[in-house]
Amino acid sequence: MDFKILAKDPSSNARAGRFETAHGAVDTPIFMPVGTAGSVKSISPDELESLCAQIILGNTYHLYLRPGDERIARLGGLHKFMGWNRPILTDSGGFQVFSLARINKIEEDGVRFQSHIDGSHHFITPEISIDIQENLGSDIMMCFDECTPYPVSREYALESMERTVRWSKRSKEARTQSGGALFGIVQGSVFLDLRERCLEMLEDIGFDGYAIGSLSVGESKEEMLSVMRAVAPMLPEFHPRYVMGVGTPEDLVEGVRAGVDMFDCVMPTRNARNGMLFTTKGPVRIKNSAYSDDPAPIDPNCGCYTCRRFSRAYLRHLFVCGELLSYRLNTLHNLYFYLDLMAQMRSAITAGTFKEWREEFYRRQSSGNGEAEEGDVRANSD
Repeated sequence: MDFKILAKDPSSNARAGRFETAHGAVDTPIFMPVGTAGSVKSISPDELESLCAQIILGNTYHLYLRPGDERIARLGGLHKFMGWNRPILTDSGGFQVFSLARINKIEEDGVRFQSHIDGSHHFITPEISIDIQENLGSDIMMCFDECTPYPVSREYALESMERTVRWSKRSKEARTQSGGALFGIVQGSVFLDLRERCLEMLEDIGFDGYAIGSLSVGESKEEMLSVMRAVAPMLPEFHPRYVMGVGTPEDLVEGVRAGVDMFDCVMPTRNARNGMLFTTKGPVRIKNSAYSDDPAPIDPNCGCYTCRRFSRAYLRHLFVCGELLSYRLNTLHNLYFYLDLMAQMRSAITAGTFKEWREEFYRRQSSGNGEAEEGDVRANSD
């Protein structure tokens, strides 16, 4: 993967960069909207492009089960299947196998599990995961890993981490020339020495990028941030750095400050459907009766279609009536907020003003009308 660092922040580990894929360039730091089943829920590819989404995430587990990766391959690959011509990253399926399957059994060769859809039995190995992702035509593939649960003993975290390293080696050996870039995933739970040892072994194997896995899986916010801040600067400097399944706007800001380049999370899309909208002054729950007669946009500082055209009163009306347009308008707003947040950080890093930008971000978030934030960060799928 051709990854270039274009600017560094003098006051932190934040950096701005760019990498190239077969379906276009991606500017970092970047947020990837989650398209679990070949669709970012409630909005179209054209709308994603209008939001300046540069890359999205597809879910290997879900697409394997339905409609099937071989069917997608016969129909021209995931890009053609879903009408999206920009880059796609696919996860390995490991997280869903361990968290979503009805029953799973970990073996050295892979994982046996029952589908959450119909109870059918399946077996995924590192080799099968890579084959599925190559059938999908991913621009970036993830190694098959074991998503370590929380809480967990140090002994199990070590066993799980070492299994992930063995599976990572097999994942790389399984990749063919037709496959996309391949990222390794650093495991080790909240034990920093295990995370560091895992990274050393992954570097010996050699990957196109490196991710931090198994965060926001039940640990406290303080533990999550502590691990991210400690591990991100350890990842190889001249490769993309990716934190999986994180998170809130504040998490993204702190991740960028720590040196992370890539993020994904269902929070902006899932919370949109639940009526939580992110703003420059904190999140707003649009169902609250206080907005019944409010003529203001969700965020006067936002340039999205929803804020340019509709009032809080109308958005509340749509939400309480269960109108499908509510999902669309709320999702458009939240994704615009997340993607614009990343664009602002890229600009601030390039201008050498990230420290000042971060201080202003937190000043605004604590200044007014936002409400207390809630909602899961690392969800099974969207």
